[in-house]
Amino acid sequence: MGCDGGTIPKRDELVRVKQKPEQKDKDAEREFRWLHCALTQQRLEEPIVMCAMGRLYSKQSVIERLLEKEKMPETSAHVRSMKDIKTLQLTVNPAFTDEDKTEGLLDTRHAPYICKLIGLEMSGKFRFVALWSCGCVMSERALKQIKGHTASTCPLCQLPYSVEDVIVLNGNDEDLELMKVKSEMRAAKRKSAKKEKKESKKTETCVKSDSTEETTSTCAVKEEQPSTSSSSNGHKLKVVANPKRLGAVNAMQDPEMKRLKTDFSVAKDPKASDVYKSLFTSHKTDKEQERAHWITYNPFYN
Repeated sequence: MGCDGGTIPKRDELVRVKQKPEQKDKDAEREFRWLHCALTQQRLEEPIVMCAMGRLYSKQSVIERLLEKEKMPETSAHVRSMKDIKTLQLTVNPAFTDEDKTEGLLDTRHAPYICKLIGLEMSGKFRFVALWSCGCVMSERALKQIKGHTASTCPLCQLPYSVEDVIVLNGNDEDLELMKVKSEMRAAKRKSAKKEKKESKKTETCVKSDSTEETTSTCAVKEEQPSTSSSSNGHKLKVVANPKRLGAVNAMQDPEMKRLKTDFSVAKDPKASDVYKSLFTSHKTDKEQERAHWITYNPFYN
């Protein structure tokens, strides 16, 4: 029946114990996230970009997916346009070779990128952050050490940044929640900046219109001033010129000057003789002359 020879069976040999689920290799999973695109699961190719959640992508694959208008996976559903990604400024590891891509253990391989400030490899063992304002990548340890009077400027490119611009790359669940809050803060900041620009443009246009109105009013005042002065001068000239023109008025009363007028008639001229007046049609003899009937009238004989 078994158990001969004084052998004592163990409980595991007699009772079937529920097997534990297989656990993932944390090191392999970590390396995969840092070396492969989160969208296509293929190896990362430069240029490398990140999303607001800190995941890494190949820029070419993101552009192709956006152009084809294919549905994004749940982890990348927030990427709707090129504004939702940021190109990273990475520092190449001089110790990284082609052999590190395939050969060697995980612990002995070199990462393709490092922190430019303190030289830590970007393999996932150390926490790395990137700045959304400029795209520079550095280790979280280096950023904490540099904090001080230069906390508001990037230590690599010297561009200013704020707290919501610090993105943790490939962070845990707590980091993802924090990244969501920071993305909302950046969106609200962009909206407020747009409103301020619109208001500033409106104020500039109002100031320009006011300045143009003031210039036109000043020009009108300047034009009115010479006109008033010219009118006053005109009155003075009239007053001064009236005595000088008395001789001209007396000259116009001369009968010789009256003949030049259009309403002058020889019949009314007192100095003209009767024979001279009879030469014109205005004479009474011409008016009293008998003429033929209008049917038999001939200007050559009548």
